[in-house]
Amino acid sequence: MNKKNITVAVLIGGASPEREVSKESGKYMYNAVKTLGYNVKLIDPAYGLKQPKSEKEFFAVDNYSELKAENYLKVINSKHFDNVDLALLALHGKWGEDGTIQSILEFKGIKYTGTGVLGSSLTMDKARSKIMFTHFGVSTPKWITACKNSELSKLNKQIEEELKYPCIVKPNDQGSTIGLTKCESSKDIEEAVALSLKYSDVVLIEEFIAGREIAIAIIDGKTFPLLEIIPKHEIYDYECKYKDGMSEYIVPAELDKNVEKEMKKQALIAFNSLGCKDYARVDFRLTKDNKFYCFEINTLPGMTSHSLVPKMAKAAGINFEELVEMIIKSAL
Repeated sequence: MNKKNITVAVLIGGASPEREVSKESGKYMYNAVKTLGYNVKLIDPAYGLKQPKSEKEFFAVDNYSELKAENYLKVINSKHFDNVDLALLALHGKWGEDGTIQSILEFKGIKYTGTGVLGSSLTMDKARSKIMFTHFGVSTPKWITACKNSELSKLNKQIEEELKYPCIVKPNDQGSTIGLTKCESSKDIEEAVALSLKYSDVVLIEEFIAGREIAIAIIDGKTFPLLEIIPKHEIYDYECKYKDGMSEYIVPAELDKNVEKEMKKQALIAFNSLGCKDYARVDFRLTKDNKFYCFEINTLPGMTSHSLVPKMAKAAGINFEELVEMIIKSAL
C-alpha cells in the first residue's frame, strides 16, 4: 500500500458545542496522519465552501467564517472532497457523532472512520442506548427522560419513586458532560432541566452511582487495558477532562481480575449491541462492592493529549501514530 496515493481528509471542528475539543483532537490526528506518510488535508465541515487557506487558520481560536450545520452538505458535495479516499472523523457531538455526517458520506460513497449511520445515531441517543444495554443484559443506571413540556411536580415525584436523590440530569444527546448537573434534592431539578434543555430537546435523568470511573477502549474488536480516572471533582466533568492537573489516570486500572474480565465482556456486548465498529470508548462506574454500570459509549472518543483512548493504547504498547494507523486501516 503506497500511502502517498491515499488521500485522508481529517474532519475537524464542526458546529456542535464540542467544537473546540474536536479541533484539539483533529490537530493531534492530523499531525499523526502526516507523520504516517499519507496524503492528508484538513476540512472543517461547519465552514462549508469557505475553507481556511492554512493549517494555522484551521486551528485558530477565532472562526475563519460563519459556522452552519447546513454547510456540511455543501462541502461534502464540493471539490474539497475530490479524490478523498477516507474521511478521518475527529468530530464530536451533534452532527458529527449522531449519524448525520456519516449518512452524507454514505451517499457520496466516501469511506469514513468509526461507527456507521445507525450505530452512531443509537449511541448518541443515551436513552435508546440504555434500552439496548438492558435488552442485552448490560447493567446501566436506572433512568427516566423529560422534555420541555414535563411538569416539574410530576417529574420530581417520578424521580423520588423510581430513582431517588441524588440523581444526574444531562442532555440526552451531548458529550463532554456539557449541560450535566448532579441534583442533591428536588430544589435542584428545575435549574438542571433548564440547563440540559439548552443543549437537547430531551433530558436524561438517571440514578447517581457512587464509585470509581472506569473506561474501556475497544479497537478492531479487542479491548485494551482498563483505565481508572480520579478527578478532582466528584464527577469527571468538562474541567476535569480538559484542564491540566484536574484528573489523575491509572492505567492499567488496579482491579480484581474477575471484575476486570467481566467488565471487558460487558463492554464488548454493549459495543456490539449498538452496532459500533472500528473503535470506541465504553464508560463505567464501579461501586465499592464491585458492581459496575455502563453509562454510555463514545463512538468518536477524544484524541487529545488528555484523552483516554491514547492512554490505554500506550499501556498496550501502541503509540499515538500506531493507534491512528489502526483506525485508518480498519476503515479502508
